[in-house]
Amino acid sequence: MVKLHEQVFRDAHQSILATRMRTEDMLPICPVMDEIGFFSLEVWGGATFDVPLRYLNEDPWERLRKMKEALPNTPLQMLLRAMNLVAYRHFPDDVVRKFIHYAKENGCDYFRIFDALNDLRNMKVPIEAVKEEGGHAQGSLCYTISPVHTVDRYVRDFKKLEQMGCDSLCIKDMAGMIAPQKAYDIIRGCKEAGIKIPIDLHSHTTSGMTGMSYMKACEAGVDILDTAISPISGGTGQMPTESVVAALESTEYATGYDMDLLMKAREYFLKVWDKYRHLHRETAMKVDPSVLVHQIPGGMLSNLLSQLEHQGIADKYHGVLAEVPRVREELGYPPLVTPTSQIVGVQATMNVLFGRYKKIPKQTKEYVRGMYGQPPGAITEEVYEKVLGGNWKDEIVTGRPADFLEPMFDEKEDELKRMGLLTKPEDVLTYIIYPDVCLKFLKGDAKAEFTSDQLPLE
Repeated sequence: MVKLHEQVFRDAHQSILATRMRTEDMLPICPVMDEIGFFSLEVWGGATFDVPLRYLNEDPWERLRKMKEALPNTPLQMLLRAMNLVAYRHFPDDVVRKFIHYAKENGCDYFRIFDALNDLRNMKVPIEAVKEEGGHAQGSLCYTISPVHTVDRYVRDFKKLEQMGCDSLCIKDMAGMIAPQKAYDIIRGCKEAGIKIPIDLHSHTTSGMTGMSYMKACEAGVDILDTAISPISGGTGQMPTESVVAALESTEYATGYDMDLLMKAREYFLKVWDKYRHLHRETAMKVDPSVLVHQIPGGMLSNLLSQLEHQGIADKYHGVLAEVPRVREELGYPPLVTPTSQIVGVQATMNVLFGRYKKIPKQTKEYVRGMYGQPPGAITEEVYEKVLGGNWKDEIVTGRPADFLEPMFDEKEDELKRMGLLTKPEDVLTYIIYPDVCLKFLKGDAKAEFTSDQLPLE
């Protein structure tokens, strides 16, 4: 039997509806979703912390509580960017532990923990904290294609994550690039290495070959596959849940899920999809095998084009696209996932506009110094010197990045108290992670782009 991790409440709409699904459009279908028997439901984390605050005038903590009340029988999962939590920079250990404590207290059962560089040092504290809180820690490695990201390396690191106390493991293929044979080799390699805990394959349908990769994963012994109810699937999103259930029926991998319940969910989300039609983008729904060449996730592609258009330099798009793989190689082949995708993308843009490494953002310098973690591959002395200057050896950090950060929860709690804005401990975490957006929200100055009863906007 293969179980499914359902993503319609988080990564599905993050991938193809700009993360804009409001809580009031999630709750009505929860009783049906709760009855299906999913391994877990992803409802939180990733961009669903930032976007509700910034654009929907919703408190993400309140969303989590409401979802837990509406889904009492199914484990709820979040995507946690390790020491980055739900943002783009490292936070000190005290903040990470507090965040996990309150996420668990508010209803998060399972935590999918990943680090953008697959640096296991950055995953240690989050895994420990989840276990201390009684949660399920799913250790995740970002899948990418490079000379240094070998099958043996993935198997070795997954074995280490099992030894670190993880309850399950996940191959996180955020750009939909994993080929059938590669999926088979990694999963089979893990099983043959004696890994006992369940293995999950997360992918997107971007390249067009994900269905074949899922079938080969089943043959290799995968335990869990990530899918999304069909109206909010496909393109840069996930494989459709109902289709995967049907495909596995009458095989040894059958999920056993009730197709009638799945069709009820489908009928509901068809209405949601239509309701949010102002956010539909044809490019997000198309298969794009070019991802196998440039390895840029769909979300990064659309953001890159949007930003270039906004700056009036859309004609540089193809030049930047060609520069991204070159920069990625020079920076040690980081997987292109938040925040490394932004770092590589911005540096590639700077290179095209101003000349190679003539203008270097602070984030690139911090990355090369080691303040995001250990790059997967080697960086040459020439690149170190271009980015950090002649004394670059004095700039390099070899320790865990968070070891250089001071505790900050208590200090920020006092700040909120002095401003008279503290209503609950979770507010302190929101303030630490997104200070300006949080203050606007807590002061009541935030405005929603739309509410459910205003849709459709067209």
